[in-house]
Formats: sequence, structure tokens, C-alpha cells
Amino acid sequence: MQRRLFKTTGSRYALNFVAVLITFVALTLVSRFDLMNRYTLDILVQIGFNIILAVSLNLAAGFLGQLPLGHAGFMSVGAYAAALFSKGVDLPVALEFPLAVLVGALTAFVFGVIIGLPALRLHGDYLAIITLGFSEIIRVVIQNLEFTGGAMGLRSIPKYSDVPWTLFWVIVTIFLINNLIRSRHGRAILSIREDEIASEASGISTTYYKVVAFAISAAFAGVAGALYAHYLRILDPAQFGFTKSAEILVMVVLGGMGSLIGSVISASVLTLLPELLRGFSEYRMIVYALVLILVMIFKPSGLFGRYDFSLGGTIDSFFAGIRKKLLGKGKEGR
Repeated sequence: MQRRLFKTTGSRYALNFVAVLITFVALTLVSRFDLMNRYTLDILVQIGFNIILAVSLNLAAGFLGQLPLGHAGFMSVGAYAAALFSKGVDLPVALEFPLAVLVGALTAFVFGVIIGLPALRLHGDYLAIITLGFSEIIRVVIQNLEFTGGAMGLRSIPKYSDVPWTLFWVIVTIFLINNLIRSRHGRAILSIREDEIASEASGISTTYYKVVAFAISAAFAGVAGALYAHYLRILDPAQFGFTKSAEILVMVVLGGMGSLIGSVISASVLTLLPELLRGFSEYRMIVYALVLILVMIFKPSGLFGRYDFSLGGTIDSFFAGIRKKLLGKGKEGR
């Protein structure tokens, strides 16, 4: 029988907390004391935005089993709501920025409910088309409103986002979505993905859980939008078109539909890859596309499929392997 170092859920949470705390403190010190150049820090922040977007979309696409194609629309709603809030109030930064992010998340959540109620009655390609249509409607409306800056965009947004703040919201996003999926509500969401008719026959309110999961996914896209707005300081409706939605979906599909660690790694790799290929400026987009095509041909379920990483489980497996080797050597010695 394999002995485990981390037998209880509490011990595993403690291990994860320590690992996350060490990472957070290390990156905070790196950014505060300028131990990395500005370009590298910019890339880290962009990776953070994309991780939040990919993980949040994975809730709707991977765990719920739907195919929304308008995630950039919720990102834009969160970005503009948070930016307008920051420009309209005068509060201490420590209070104003978290409130702005929450305003962006809440606004995107409301839009997620409004759009989800009619859209989630459809499935597959039809759902993708209608969510894409709603996303384009949102973009066009923002582009024609005066208080959002219209086609000229919204400018002079306070710059509050940095590496520590971005990492904090990445941790919050992964923690909350992971715990949601592992709860009884998460099991209901997963059952809808596996067989919606059987779930409904078992007494699960499929409409309720589909709308809730879709709205929560939208809310975290709003968080990413709020961080994006307070980092870039300029918002242009053209930034949130179909290309952005497709880019986020590619991250989810590449990492694995239903794998949080897959979304984290694919978002990181797909953010870094165009930068690493800048030396091949004439061909880098071709190489980028070829990498995606090869992964889809040889690993159509994504890099990680539905696998999710467990730090405690990995450490237990590591020490179990060492014990097995030592016991094997001991038997050979006899």
C-alpha cells in the first residue's frame, strides 16, 4: 500500500498555499526592485491576462461542454466598466483598483446572465454563432456610445495593473474555478457536459447551472478586461473583435478542454511564442500556425486532455518512486 505524505485535503491546501505564497513574494520582489527589464515584466503581465481569460473560458467550454465564441465581448464590458469607474471616482488606489476590478466582473456577470438565458437554449455551432453575434453587438454599441469614447477609444485610464496585482487575480481565478469544479455544483456542471438529458432526468436544473457557469466565466473575463484596461491605459473597441475571441478559444483547445493546468500552460506558451519568434519576423506567424496544426493533428484532445495537476499528488508520486527503487535495490542485495 502506497504511503502518502499529504493524506488530508487540509495538508494539500497548506502545501498549495505555501507554493503560491513563495511564487507571489518572489515575483513581487522581482518587479518592485527592477530585477527584470520592463519588456520581460510586460510579457509576464500579458501572460497573466491570458491565463485568466483561458481558465475562465475553460469553465464554459471545457467543463460545461458548451462552445461560446464571444469571450472578448465580456472582456470588453469588464474593461470599459472598470475604466469608467476609475475615471469617475477619487479613492485611494488600494481601495479604488480592487473595486474597479469587482465592478468590471459584476458588469460582465450581468451581461453573461442576459446573454446566457437565450443563447444557452442552443448547442454547438448555433451557440458559437449567437455568442459571436452578441459579442459583435457589444463592440459596435461601445463604438457608438459617447461616454465610452466612441471609435476614438477611452483614454487617460489610471495605470494600476502590475505584476503583483495580475498574479493576485490569476491566483483568485484559478482557486475559485478549481473549487467550484470540485464542489457538488461542479459535479452538476460536469454531468451536463457528459449527458444533458440524463442530468435533467436526474433532477439537475440544467438551465440554472448552464447560465450560472456561463455568467461566472463571463465575470472572470471581466476581471481580465479590468486588469487590461488599467495596464494599457487606452481602450479601443477594435481590440475586442472576433480575432481576440478566437485566440482565447485556441488557448483552451490547445491546453485541453477541461484542464486548468492545460489552460495555464497553453496561455503562457501562446503568449511567449510570437515574442520568441520575433527574430523570424517574416515567418513567425507561419511557424506559430504550424505549431498549432501539429498539436491538433497529433494530440486532438489538447496537450493535457482533461488532466489536472496536483502538487501534493506529484510529490507523493515522486517519493513513492524513490521508495520503490530503494526497496527494489534492497531485494536485489539479498
